[in-house]
Amino acid sequence: MKSRFSRTVASGAVLALALSLAACGGGSGSAGGKDEFHVLVYGDAGNKVEKQIVATFNKTSKVKAVLDTIPGADYQQKLQTIINTPQAPDVFFNWGGGSIQPFVKADLLLPLDDMIKQDPALKANFLPSVFNSAAIDGKAYGVPMRGTQPVLLFNNKKVLADAGVQPPQTWDELIAAVKKLKAKGVTPIALGGGDQWPTLMWFEYLYDRIAGPGLIEKALSGDKSVWDSADSKKALSMLKELVDAGGFGTNYDSVKFTDGGSPALLASGKAGFELMGSWEYSTQQNAAPDFAKNDLGYSNFPSVPGGKGDAADLVGNTNNFYSVLKKTKHADDIAKFLKLMYSDEFVKAQLAVGNLPTTTNTDKFLSTGGDPGYLKYQLDLVGKAPAFQLSWDQAYTQDNSTPLHQAVQQFVNGRLDAGGFIKAMQALKTSG
Repeated sequence: MKSRFSRTVASGAVLALALSLAACGGGSGSAGGKDEFHVLVYGDAGNKVEKQIVATFNKTSKVKAVLDTIPGADYQQKLQTIINTPQAPDVFFNWGGGSIQPFVKADLLLPLDDMIKQDPALKANFLPSVFNSAAIDGKAYGVPMRGTQPVLLFNNKKVLADAGVQPPQTWDELIAAVKKLKAKGVTPIALGGGDQWPTLMWFEYLYDRIAGPGLIEKALSGDKSVWDSADSKKALSMLKELVDAGGFGTNYDSVKFTDGGSPALLASGKAGFELMGSWEYSTQQNAAPDFAKNDLGYSNFPSVPGGKGDAADLVGNTNNFYSVLKKTKHADDIAKFLKLMYSDEFVKAQLAVGNLPTTTNTDKFLSTGGDPGYLKYQLDLVGKAPAFQLSWDQAYTQDNSTPLHQAVQQFVNGRLDAGGFIKAMQALKTSG
């Protein structure tokens, strides 16, 4: 699987060993020459576009942008090592939300509000639900710079047809589909429980559908009481209902997405559904191209009648962002550089490598992508979403990742009851 589509890059980055400072491209950061500024990015295949955009900027700018990269697995740890040193970049790649919150708290980042006042298009040309996921305390700290990655409910169309099942529109329809698929001897839902984060997606969506986005927003602000609320307990009871109905089969904790296990279950017809980020499509195109072309279906997560959340709400990775260090000496030039993130050239280049930019002009260029129908489906979902919740393990600061993943896994496999899960979530660290 290509690293730019991998959901694991964010949650796995904190486990990486720190590299020497020499690993950071030019290594001079914002302490470099007065006629240049440094742009630090996550090192992967997506750098092709970043190199192109930097080259375009440098053709007309006296102050040059210098692109530095850190190999993906080491990015988060390395960034934290250099962020408050002379080697710090002027501009850096991040996931918004909790990934930059500590830097904002430490007063290291430049609010972009003044740039936006001078160039309103710097905000207006991006989908609001995405742009706002890099806002903290009402101030903008990031500009989208790659593509969106919503979580979708993928399916094997042939398996569903054989079982007389349609993509579920409601939770009750999903439970009914589980029973029909199970009766056919098929694992209803492929789950890479061994990775833990795929299981988290089920919590994120059910909590949204039942409680609305307000619950997790309150939790992130420090209101721990929401985890013990009636809505929270209802979400947990419905998750348990799904597990007890055999929704995930029995071996899900020994299956992983990262080694191709859960996608293979879906492609081979051994499972009917898989809840996964939009990179599932690219994963199947690489591993099972015939299946991807003929039998891979997709839909949004089912609604929960009577729930407070909108059925059009999304969860996932809203985008990656560029943020700016407060101490940079080149804010005006960086503002010009950031304008390129909504340019036609940027959009076409991202679509060409399989990314879906979240600019308002993206739809004009969908036909240039590998699968225009799939890209348009995603774009419509994101454009209409009243809320797009950043994955919890990115919305929370990185030191919460392990206990969060463990609580999710242990609740689903029965090692934690509802009370234990609630206590585990209340123990997470927040800025509130």
